[in-house]
Amino acid sequence: MRIVKTITGLRKILSRNPGPVGFVPTMGYFHEGHLALMRRAKKENACCVASIFVNPLQFGPSEDLDLYPRDLERDQRLARSSGVDILFVPEVSEMYPAGEPFSFVDVKHITDSLCGSARPGHFRGVATVVAKLLHIVQPRAMYLGQKDAQQVAVLTRMVRELSFPVKVVVCSTVREADGLAMSSRNSRLTPSERLQAPALYQALSRARALCAAGERDAAKIIFKIKKLLLDATSATIEYVACVNVVDLQTVRRINGDVLIALAVRFPSARLIDNTLIKYADGKKAAK
Repeated sequence: MRIVKTITGLRKILSRNPGPVGFVPTMGYFHEGHLALMRRAKKENACCVASIFVNPLQFGPSEDLDLYPRDLERDQRLARSSGVDILFVPEVSEMYPAGEPFSFVDVKHITDSLCGSARPGHFRGVATVVAKLLHIVQPRAMYLGQKDAQQVAVLTRMVRELSFPVKVVVCSTVREADGLAMSSRNSRLTPSERLQAPALYQALSRARALCAAGERDAAKIIFKIKKLLLDATSATIEYVACVNVVDLQTVRRINGDVLIALAVRFPSARLIDNTLIKYADGKKAAK
């Protein structure tokens, strides 16, 4: 595995690469969710490139940029064992040599709700850095995790509307044995919070069961999810929403494919999760 810290160095290596590239953009502190993306990228491409860049543009003034977990030595070991050929680890000064950039990528409308409403500017930062990384790496395919469903929607639309010649491959959420979606921020949970955290998955599973039983009223499903979260955790509910999978607009009745998404805040960490409900010809189709 090659470890590269400069754009020039990465481009030089990639110019000698004979086959298609699969790309996994990350902020590091790898867990099994990241590694599953890397393994699939390697399986489907001649070369797997992963990046580690804790992007300051996607953190707000009161958010946890300095507290974001980092362990480069561990990440290098895990990336190597997962088949990564090139690990791109640029400094902030390499990605933004003039400081904060003057040019941004701003995906409208689908960034206004869900996590975007609580984190203004976050998805502008995500879209800007990923657009730059795609321009640098020029992969055949980019691999993303379903856990970050809004990010997937934002980047998929960006790729399509800006005509990036890249396929967006979305991989299923990887979970702990108790259902908690794997996340770098899970390491910050206190023991008590960690015991409560599986309630997010339990609430989404309850929502799936209600849909499977024929419930179509989104408000009733949201009410049930909130009640379970309030009863089972000390977290503050940031949002629970049923939205269209294409444009993330709120739906009142579940008559097509929908995303049920939620976010909560524990004192130690903010957690998100979601489930995709698919219907075919008005009948449930499990996923």
